[in-house]
Amino acid sequence: MRSAFELIAILLGLSALFGYLNLRYVKLPHTIGLLVIALAVSLAIIATEAVFPNLGLKATAQAMLGKVDFTRTLMESVLSFLLFAGALHVDVSALYDRRWSIGVMASFGVVLTTTLVGGGMYLVFGALGIAVPFLACLVFGALIAPTDPVAVLSTLKTVRVPPSLEATIAGESLFNDGVGVVVFTIIVALAFGAAGGGHAAGSEVTAGSVAVLFLTEAVGGAVLGLATGWLAFLLMRSIDEYTVEILLSLALVTGTYVIAARLHLSGPIAVVVAGLLIGNRGTRLAMSETTREHLLTFWELIDEILNSLLFLLIGFEVLAVSGKTGFMIAALIAIPLVLLSRLISVSLPMAALHFREAFKGGYVWVLTWGGLRGGISVALALSLPPSDVREVLLTVCYGVVIFSVVLQGVTVGPLIKRVVRDDARGSED
Repeated sequence: MRSAFELIAILLGLSALFGYLNLRYVKLPHTIGLLVIALAVSLAIIATEAVFPNLGLKATAQAMLGKVDFTRTLMESVLSFLLFAGALHVDVSALYDRRWSIGVMASFGVVLTTTLVGGGMYLVFGALGIAVPFLACLVFGALIAPTDPVAVLSTLKTVRVPPSLEATIAGESLFNDGVGVVVFTIIVALAFGAAGGGHAAGSEVTAGSVAVLFLTEAVGGAVLGLATGWLAFLLMRSIDEYTVEILLSLALVTGTYVIAARLHLSGPIAVVVAGLLIGNRGTRLAMSETTREHLLTFWELIDEILNSLLFLLIGFEVLAVSGKTGFMIAALIAIPLVLLSRLISVSLPMAALHFREAFKGGYVWVLTWGGLRGGISVALALSLPPSDVREVLLTVCYGVVIFSVVLQGVTVGPLIKRVVRDDARGSED
């Protein structure tokens, strides 16, 4: 317990210090600034270790990071709070208006990106002389395909986006990680066997079994989130005490996620649906103005603290990746490949749905550049079973994520101002 408390104290202390340095001197968006400073510190540790190997700085830092199971911390605990906090502020009516584009990009778009990135990286690794099987390349495509809701929602707070475009970006990022995790689980099982999870080694994976798994996880998760969210709504409506209602919201998040895990349903989708219900119906019909203000403020604070810790850890995870030249070259090539695949996976659904939903000028470019990859991709890469290809996939994934969060996250605002027509800003379709 003492060790865990000390670790939390160190991480909170670094978050506060780096946050101050960013606000005072660097002046980047808060979470991006934390990541950049943590990344700079990590690179300084690596450089110092190269000059003075006897200091053991890198080994000490890696030992501290080793106490944090990044995959379990994010995927099984922190993510549920961040998704709920994000969903509280999303307008369901705006999501409904964009339901077709969100649904297609969060499903077909993820599968298409997985295929395009996987096939492209198979050619890249072959050209570089790095032996990575085709199925392992598809694993990389699956873990990098979904946009990260944490990174996307964090960025949306810093830019002014037309409501229809904001709904599409936020809705897709909130739901496509559930699809991405299912696709990732299936391909990992095929590529690595039983050690990868989902299916037993050698078991037959058919289109029917994949469809059943997807429906069970995605639809079942949505139904669970609707049920638990409705129960919490009824309880909140029967009282008027903000401390108890905040406790009910905490119980809703943790309980929904735990039940989803036990029933093998999609925890992220369940929490998002519950958050949408409480944020749209609960805050209007089950809470007084005082309770609503306290609850929203509480979840905004939770969101900021956990985001700070998450992006700090992402910056430090560079200490866990390989610095081999071939792997770094592959990461650099993967960046434009992922962006091109994202462009295709956005353009095709928008072209197909143009008769049903109106898309204003520049939306394709904003959805492409604003489709950030973040902690979820890193967590999935770190969850891969030990193998000959794990190191290269983790390195390439990390390179894409750093580029995405830092460069895309900082420049998506200016891009929106440049390519989205002025008459589209602040108006509904």
